[in-house]
Amino acid sequence: MILFDSHCHFDFADFDNDRDSVWRNCQENGVRHLVIPGVSPAQWSSAAKFANQYAGIYCAAGLHPWWIAREFNSNHLGVDLQTLKRQLISQIEEKNCVAIGECGLDALIDCPIAEQLQVFEVHLQVAQETKMPLIIHCRKSHNGVLQWLKSYRLPAGGVIHGFSGSYELAKQYWSLGFRLGIGGTITYERANKTREAVRQLPLDAILLETDAPDMPLHGKQGERNSPVYLVQVANELASLRGDDLAHIAKQTTLNAQSLFKINF
Repeated sequence: MILFDSHCHFDFADFDNDRDSVWRNCQENGVRHLVIPGVSPAQWSSAAKFANQYAGIYCAAGLHPWWIAREFNSNHLGVDLQTLKRQLISQIEEKNCVAIGECGLDALIDCPIAEQLQVFEVHLQVAQETKMPLIIHCRKSHNGVLQWLKSYRLPAGGVIHGFSGSYELAKQYWSLGFRLGIGGTITYERANKTREAVRQLPLDAILLETDAPDMPLHGKQGERNSPVYLVQVANELASLRGDDLAHIAKQTTLNAQSLFKINF
């Protein structure tokens, strides 16, 4: 069995004390591949370092909405955006960089949506020009994200990270060439609409993820999340769909390979 964690912040300091042992544990449990998302230009080098250090690990380059205020002086956002675009285009040429992001819109933070939109559009432009997939972070902003995706119609599509919406919402993203990143949310019985969505979606539309060290699974609240727990996410998905784990693992891994253009 081979599992692919499509979204794991494995470069974060939470793993500094035991990163090697965590990755060995992952390998022993079938989690053989993962993507480290980009969150800010200052972090891209660490993501790339670990992608080069560990076989089976890849990285992406993007500016997460939570990091916008740390990176940019809003009074000079226009100038900074051109710099960001050049940085993105340069970084995605690096070895093992397989996507642009994570990027997107978050209505639950202090950063003005107007600024987030400008930054998001830079990522959309680069994804369109380079034909690379996009990793999208979206909280309480689905209408805005869908509007922009309909406008750009990205050739390589992408993934909606940490999807926790309804089947109807998932269908809209899937119709635009975007897969749904499914993680620990589905292990919570209260997440009825998302659990129902993953029952109904074609398996081709689903990627597995942990978002470790964040988004802990049910029963592990307050603990550090880990990519090794992807096995539990896969088991829950199999249970919800009435499918077997081997089939879930095989198809979701193929989905990740297809999206990120990875052969192994």
